[in-house]
Amino acid sequence: MREPEIFSAGNYTARVYTCNTAVVGTGAAGYNAAHRLWQLGQRDILILTENRVGGTSRNTGSDKQTYYKLTLSGGEPDSVGEMARTLFEGQCVDGDIALCEAALSAQCFLKLVELGVPFPRNRYGEYVGYKTDHDPRRRATSVGPYTSKQMTERLEQAVQDLGIPLLDKTQVIKIISDGSQVRGLLCLNVTAQKDEDRFVLVRCKNVVYATGGPAGMYADSVYPFSQYGATGLALEAGVRGKNLTEWQYGLASVQPRWNVSGTYMQVLPRVYSALPDGSNEREFLMDFFTRPEDMLGKLFLKGYQWPFDVRKVEGGSSILDILVYLETCKGRKVYLDYRTNPVGGNFKYEDLPAEALEYLRRAGACFGTPIQRLAQMNQPAIDFYRDKGVDLYTQPLEIALCAQHNNGGLAIDCWWQTNLEGFFAVGEVAASHGVYRPGGTALNAGQVGSTRAAQYIAARRQGEPEGDFRELAADALNRMGALADAAMGEKGNVKELWQDAARSMSQWGAAIRDPEQIRNYAAQVGELQKEFAQKVKAASQVELSQVYRLRDMLISQGAYLTAMEDYVTQGGKSRGSALYTDPQGRKPYSQLPDAFTFALAEGKGSLIQELWYEGEDCHIEWRSPRPIPEEDDFFENVWREFRKNEMIY
Repeated sequence: MREPEIFSAGNYTARVYTCNTAVVGTGAAGYNAAHRLWQLGQRDILILTENRVGGTSRNTGSDKQTYYKLTLSGGEPDSVGEMARTLFEGQCVDGDIALCEAALSAQCFLKLVELGVPFPRNRYGEYVGYKTDHDPRRRATSVGPYTSKQMTERLEQAVQDLGIPLLDKTQVIKIISDGSQVRGLLCLNVTAQKDEDRFVLVRCKNVVYATGGPAGMYADSVYPFSQYGATGLALEAGVRGKNLTEWQYGLASVQPRWNVSGTYMQVLPRVYSALPDGSNEREFLMDFFTRPEDMLGKLFLKGYQWPFDVRKVEGGSSILDILVYLETCKGRKVYLDYRTNPVGGNFKYEDLPAEALEYLRRAGACFGTPIQRLAQMNQPAIDFYRDKGVDLYTQPLEIALCAQHNNGGLAIDCWWQTNLEGFFAVGEVAASHGVYRPGGTALNAGQVGSTRAAQYIAARRQGEPEGDFRELAADALNRMGALADAAMGEKGNVKELWQDAARSMSQWGAAIRDPEQIRNYAAQVGELQKEFAQKVKAASQVELSQVYRLRDMLISQGAYLTAMEDYVTQGGKSRGSALYTDPQGRKPYSQLPDAFTFALAEGKGSLIQELWYEGEDCHIEWRSPRPIPEEDDFFENVWREFRKNEMIY
């Protein structure tokens, strides 16, 4: 890495690093991008991260975190084309992206195996699998609760072994572009003690943006506290957003933040609520169900129907998500209790639905208390919480309906390049998924997308950064420097403003969406954005970092709320993990409030919504998904073009 230069603009200075490609983020996708670039001969790389050990990849999981791949075992037929169709049928998915994720699945999976990620295989070498949600085959695999963590650690070690330079504690606060091409990044040195050390500029030809989903938007979230995202900065720079309405929500523990899927539900814990002081316990689910076995059957299904799904509200397991949500709206806290059986043990295993009974019998778990059943079926699930300071043998687990994954994000082509030339989005920040996706596809998509971006850069975007940089960098530095000057004061309020905004987004722009409330909160976000420099204050360098995060978060919230509002205006109905209140719809259960009157999406449900900014003007258009390509696969023709490096365009 070349020695940095000193750049000045007005009253502000910054160190300037120059490279061909800047990789932003140190999760599994970011590290893979850097490693792939090096393998393909690109050496001029710089990795930037706000917190090397933060982020979702390293700090999240579930009872059995899934990696989705092409079938690599058994006699059950599978193919690249069939896997692509599975992904494409998730609605609002571009076919070329689905085909890439299927075609590179085996390559990316086996690379992780070679790096030492211990995916299980049988004595003959087959990488066995299981079925996950929205999966017609047994394509899923796992190394346990920490699949993505182990992926990240192995990829990180590979990058460190190559000596690829990394700037830690470096927060991107502005993307520098000329409107059509990326020119660089303006960053904040979050550890700076002096004003003159505050800013860092990166001049580059390419940016691989691996910042994860915009997790900071929500208060009720299963994302780790170290994950914020930076989608708003890309939208501000003119990058198109795609499928921003599409999220995945589900039940998760609050402390620590963790999915309570799989065996956490299948062992049939006691579910109860209490006042904030712990008093007035009651098993509120039985206010809705008349038979304990019916309630327990839905609880069991929640284990592998974990995401909230509007299609599973009536007669399905997603009614539990709604009942938990309603209970928390009353100001009560909801808990899973593994110490005692639900309804005082007044249920019979043989009266459970057949699917639940067969599973528990085969697992040898038709006995004892929930914690005993959990120990029988999945001891690591208990160990995880104990490692985090929660002993399920002695204390209950607080849960809520939480944001878990953004299926939308930044629009990309089949090389994961956005409409801003040289700007590539990989991992969760990229909109490769649609409304429904098989569990574990996010991990595959992150590896495939970062590989595709690296291939394109190595083949088509080598060389030094081009174009004017100084004028664009000076403008960005002056703007963000002036914001810092305006924000610094004796008393800060940025933390309170952040918490208020996140709570409001969880209330109005999460799984349960009232169109009128969406419009009202979007207007509030717009007002705070207009008055941002005057209203938002920081009392320290740490809080200044939060000021820039809040700025990005509000841009994201504004865009996502605008997308939701437009979706409803265009006649969009409830789908995926989002229930839109609709007075013209129907209420599946009379016991529910009127907010749960809704209609399921039909007809135009597969159209893709794209949103972008030109200055302060927001534009939205709708289009059909790009179809799955049907390429000439005659070997000699493909081989000839491959030898000439004509496949990358």
